[in-house]
Amino acid sequence: MSNSRSLKIGIVGFGSFGQFLAKTMIKQGHILTATSRTDYSHSCLQLGIQFFRDVRTFIEANNDVILICTSILSFKEVLSSMPLVCLMKPTTLFVDVLSVKEHPRELLLRVLPEEADILCTHPMFGPESGKDGWKDLNFMYDKVRISNEATCSNFLHIFASEGCKMLQMSCEEHDKIAAKSQFITHTIGRTLAEMDIESTPIDTKGFQTLIQLKDSTMRDSFDLYSGLFVHNRFAKQELENLQHALHKVKETLLQRTSEELGPEKD
Repeated sequence: MSNSRSLKIGIVGFGSFGQFLAKTMIKQGHILTATSRTDYSHSCLQLGIQFFRDVRTFIEANNDVILICTSILSFKEVLSSMPLVCLMKPTTLFVDVLSVKEHPRELLLRVLPEEADILCTHPMFGPESGKDGWKDLNFMYDKVRISNEATCSNFLHIFASEGCKMLQMSCEEHDKIAAKSQFITHTIGRTLAEMDIESTPIDTKGFQTLIQLKDSTMRDSFDLYSGLFVHNRFAKQELENLQHALHKVKETLLQRTSEELGPEKD
């Protein structure tokens, strides 16, 4: 493998995001296999990927990389169900792509054999934002435990060669930042959806942006959103900060109203 950029990559969880990543990996010449709780054998056949219904057979398929593309909420269950004693290569590189990072890191360190390598990543894009290519899109990664640098480097090259901005940071730092950015973005979008905001004949550009935020947020599942909260230990504080900020804005408005109109009378 050290003399070749081509990797044998096994994907666990072949939903829309797994398929999205697979298409670029195939284009680059990597050899892919897949397994999933849902039968994606037809989709794999169209892409030229070998699909395994049996997880044990998948594990025994001698993959260089096992790429786990499950949801945040199902990650623990899926990882625990994998017969890891059947690994053909002790130094197999395990990679996750979850939108939270401390959670998968701790599970991978706890469950995997000590010989297995661990790379935690977060491609900060998806099938919609990355449909026209990955150039200048952010790709975060943390080399949690790497003994085979060649395989790790070849895997990261998949994203670097597509023009991604490669951001190396710790899982903890990622989750701190993501709680302030991704989680808050989803929270605002879902709050707007709860308010049933819709376009009007007199929309400002700012309001149109809010509509777009609501629509894009609601395209993601509630499982994803709740996973961003449940499995990011920094999210609760950011939610409280948002509530405090809204309360402060409301109090400021009521104070100004009192100054302008006088105190309300019963």
